[in-house]
Amino acid sequence: MAPRRPRDIDAELRALQDKARQLRTKQKAQLGELLLATGAADALDPDTLAGLLLHGLEQAKSNPQAAESWRQRGEAFFRRERASTSGAGESKPASTSSRPAHRDAEDAARPAAE
Repeated sequence: MAPRRPRDIDAELRALQDKARQLRTKQKAQLGELLLATGAADALDPDTLAGLLLHGLEQAKSNPQAAESWRQRGEAFFRRERASTSGAGESKPASTSSRPAHRDAEDAARPAAE
């Protein structure tokens, strides 16, 4: 039986660090795309967006029901986005709501009234 090759832990660590860096880069790009898709990047300045996110985090910790409601609205937003991009040739509308999709997304980004 051949002797076992020693593991190159340094190479494995570098590979994991590279993968983590790629995931962070992808996450940043996706967050930027989300801001653009919801219209928040055009409607709110960066300071307001940061404050909104911080307020949302505080509320999510103190009120899990609000966070679940936001999650459901976000899920519905992404379903509409996927439906509108995948059904380009279909005559069926992506959303049956009378409100524009970007308006719903702005409301979803806004924390619930305290």
